[in-house]
Amino acid sequence: MDKYLSRRDALKLVAAAGVAASTLSCASNQSVVSAKPMLDKWRNTHNRPWLGGEYWANPMEDWHIVNGRAECKSRSGNRSIHSLTHRIEDPNQPFSASVVIRQVEKHKNDGGAGIRLGVNNEINEYRSSCFVQRGLDIGVIGDQLKIANKATKLTQDINHQDIKLNIQAAPQAGAVSLTAQVILVATQQTIAELTQLLPASEIKGNIAVVSNFALRSNVKGKDLGSRYQFSEWVLDGDAFTYRPERKFGPILWTMYSLNNTRSPQGYTLKLSAFTGPMGKQDSHQVELQSKISGVWVTQGVETLDPDAWVATFKIPNWDQTSETEFRVVYKEQHIDGTHTPDIWQGVIKAEPKGRALKMAALTCQNDYSFPYAPVAENVQKLNPDIVFFSGDQIYESHGGFGIIRTPFEPAIHNYLRKFYQFGWAFGEVMRNQPTLVLPDDHDVLQGNLWGEGGQLKKNPEQDPTASLTGGYIESVRFVNAVHRTCVSHHPDPYDPTPNPSGISCYYTDMVYGDVGFAILADRQWKSGPEQAGVVVGETGVGEDPNYLNPNINPADPQLLGDKQQAFFAKWGQDWRAHKLKAILSQTVFAGIATHQPSPERYLKYDFDSSGWPAPARDVAVNIMRKSKALHICGDTHLTSLAQYGVNNQRDSNWSFCTPAISAGWPRFWLPDQMGIPHQNRPKHNLPQTGEFLDAFGNKMYVYAVGMPEVAKSNNRYIRAHEKGSGFGFITFNTDNLTYTLDAYRFLINVEDKAQNNQFAGWPVTIHMQENAGDNKLS
Repeated sequence: MDKYLSRRDALKLVAAAGVAASTLSCASNQSVVSAKPMLDKWRNTHNRPWLGGEYWANPMEDWHIVNGRAECKSRSGNRSIHSLTHRIEDPNQPFSASVVIRQVEKHKNDGGAGIRLGVNNEINEYRSSCFVQRGLDIGVIGDQLKIANKATKLTQDINHQDIKLNIQAAPQAGAVSLTAQVILVATQQTIAELTQLLPASEIKGNIAVVSNFALRSNVKGKDLGSRYQFSEWVLDGDAFTYRPERKFGPILWTMYSLNNTRSPQGYTLKLSAFTGPMGKQDSHQVELQSKISGVWVTQGVETLDPDAWVATFKIPNWDQTSETEFRVVYKEQHIDGTHTPDIWQGVIKAEPKGRALKMAALTCQNDYSFPYAPVAENVQKLNPDIVFFSGDQIYESHGGFGIIRTPFEPAIHNYLRKFYQFGWAFGEVMRNQPTLVLPDDHDVLQGNLWGEGGQLKKNPEQDPTASLTGGYIESVRFVNAVHRTCVSHHPDPYDPTPNPSGISCYYTDMVYGDVGFAILADRQWKSGPEQAGVVVGETGVGEDPNYLNPNINPADPQLLGDKQQAFFAKWGQDWRAHKLKAILSQTVFAGIATHQPSPERYLKYDFDSSGWPAPARDVAVNIMRKSKALHICGDTHLTSLAQYGVNNQRDSNWSFCTPAISAGWPRFWLPDQMGIPHQNRPKHNLPQTGEFLDAFGNKMYVYAVGMPEVAKSNNRYIRAHEKGSGFGFITFNTDNLTYTLDAYRFLINVEDKAQNNQFAGWPVTIHMQENAGDNKLS
């Protein structure tokens, strides 16, 4: 493993990062229209949590519209609302900005309220800049008007009155003269004015209104500030670019599946459409239309789920033989009785027939490299027939501001705004092709998940990060809402009976393009580590890497659970209407990691792996073998291609654990350094490969591993590349009965077909019979 990038490689990555950023910029520039003033629409919007498609609220759960104003519910710092359609991109042009501010709750440690300019980051991109908590602040704090570090005193106490903050910017030879005024709205009296000359570069980027701009985002207790409302936010001038297509909502994005049910329902389309959380007086209806003979025809009207804010359509007997345009329509109701239609449009593709089926497989979206543009753009270039996200669409740290576990409404809004980053990044990838999405541990705000058949944690206070013991830490209502966001568009569950706790079950199958997919939940029934008396992160420290500990498995080990296992066995023998099979689940059924989170820290046992509990893993693999299916999974942040063994090495299925979209917690597989013996290294002779026993005693043939670097760069895209991020791609050849597997790295261009676009050891072609131990690859 190379610990450091060469200077040449580093320069290539820097150049690639610049190309990725410029590609985004150029794509956006195509739709730039002449500068258009912005005036917020809150005065004509019903009371609700979601502020509207023109804005991104940080964080969403701390804002709501109250009587025509955007009100911050939090007294903490750095709560902001970013304009999505207007951005300062030419600071050498004049502009003006104003907003009406009302202090609704005054406290001693006031953090002020105002407008923030120049909110930007290293890739100069509007979505990721929404999460930057710094910029050039202009506003009122206490009895002062401030521009950056310059201040002047107000001539009157504002005393809960409406004040208008007005900013005029005049360019001056590479600098900008900013003049700010504070005006009492009731009397139109100016009570403060201040001018400051600043470099033009400091105002380029996003523009936002900010509550408590002088406080940190995590202040608590006596350090909390005041509360503010904002209204009549106006932006104007040639410094702004106006891009109406950047509006995000009310319809945020859609996902759909198309399944050959092999029943009288024929091919069944299921489609989910997401909006932001609406208010009681807003419309909760969403309409699905398809174009038939040039005419838009309504296929159904569905009601938004009031927890998950998703509307799900189910259309049986869909014509899968031809491409069909669809659109989803939401009519946003206004206070004045008018409504504005919002339309999301796409294509339901024809089922691939007479050719190979192409799948993009993705996992793990740590948002330090949001919006993951190199991955999203490369997936679109490859034009897959189906897209699979195997879990961790969110992490607890997404967007900053921490997590909320209770009460339910702010907790689910906290989850949803993190989940919306997923759709914001990959909405275009999902628009026109079937998409399957599995919820995993971080999706339900847990560091690890041993679901124990849907049980809730017995002592959650002893495991606040939900990383050490079995069970779910969130409420049944919360977990079910998360499930609905991820899987409501999937084919109907095989057995919809919930777990005894009430947590929903979603395992099922889908047949599409002559391929049968088993969609599993390999965390939901898994035994908790405390059942075996082991301690996550501690058990195994100091043990010989080659010692197989007989005491690490629970007395009654569970992985898939009895009901899901029975479904899995039945699915493996059902070959109706397809020629190849694939198993889709969260993670790999082997322990392919020796070190984490650095190549210097040996951690023998990774109980998060579905290689544990080993006896239950062997039962699952024995069932899997009969299906001759390829196992496609993710989660580990370490891409691998391996073949399972139970009775003998290489007697069972191959697994492709795909690269993380944005690898967070690093894992490394370094058996050679640890003296772990191997047999039958593959012909490519790459290090760390061959036949091994993992720490749990599972037999596995490791053919290839995409080892990460130790990340050094501060550029988000280069850092993701260093950490081994990327995505997987599978081509199902249903004539030759083969799977061709690609493991692409993060910061590449798939169109140039460069040799180092993929991790070492890929691409690989596997024959179906190899998934039953009849091996060709060596």
